[in-house]
Amino acid sequence: MINVSNISKSFGKLQVLNNIDLQIAAGEVVSIVGPSGAGKTTLLQIMGTLDKADSGKVEINGIDVTRLSRNKLADFRNKNIGFVFQFHQLLPEFTAEENIMIPALIAGTKKSDAQERCHELLSFLGLSERAKHKPAELSGGEKQRIAVARALINNPAVVFADEPSGSLDSKNKQELHQLFFDLREKYGQTFVIVTHDEDLAAITDRTIHIIDGRIKPNQPETEETTENPESIETPETTENPESIETPETTEFVNSLIR
Repeated sequence: MINVSNISKSFGKLQVLNNIDLQIAAGEVVSIVGPSGAGKTTLLQIMGTLDKADSGKVEINGIDVTRLSRNKLADFRNKNIGFVFQFHQLLPEFTAEENIMIPALIAGTKKSDAQERCHELLSFLGLSERAKHKPAELSGGEKQRIAVARALINNPAVVFADEPSGSLDSKNKQELHQLFFDLREKYGQTFVIVTHDEDLAAITDRTIHIIDGRIKPNQPETEETTENPESIETPETTENPESIETPETTEFVNSLIR
């Protein structure tokens, strides 16, 4: 399903990933763990086509995404990949329903079909009554479940999640963790999850340990309380949860939804 071959990535003189090889089967729920600065998020972003490797190849369902043009890559990402980040990244001016529908409308799905799929997901997530609420009216756990629904709206083959429960309390964490497996059971998606949460990593089908930019087979997870001073923070990991909204974004989304 996902085949990563000889992926390397550097930021300046600091090599973050070093000849990574990784295969993930369809329907797997895989966690990626390791100390801060080990390269977990960088690998996730390269697999998810949000960043480019310096060398190597990433194939998803037999398609070499590293060879796609910018426009074809954007289309492939929209139709085949879902994303869930630590912060929900919901647009505050739009309702839960509208936020969920955005990727489908960008893909050219009819509004009525997008609404039908949205309501199916909201029902499965137990959030039907929250469809018309804006993010400020939702709890933290509800916002993250809405973000998961948005990731699933186009029925992607794979969902990449970066610290998806990092901002949640223990109860909402447990519910979100179970949700990934419930969704895999119902919709058959593959989930690749970067996490520091030992409880989540323990229940996934497989755990990939990354240390110093390399995958360590059967490597116990390293103590993560000490921050690597050379760790690389990317816009996806540091972005303000509301920062994706701009007047241009709001106008564009309005043109799709209204």
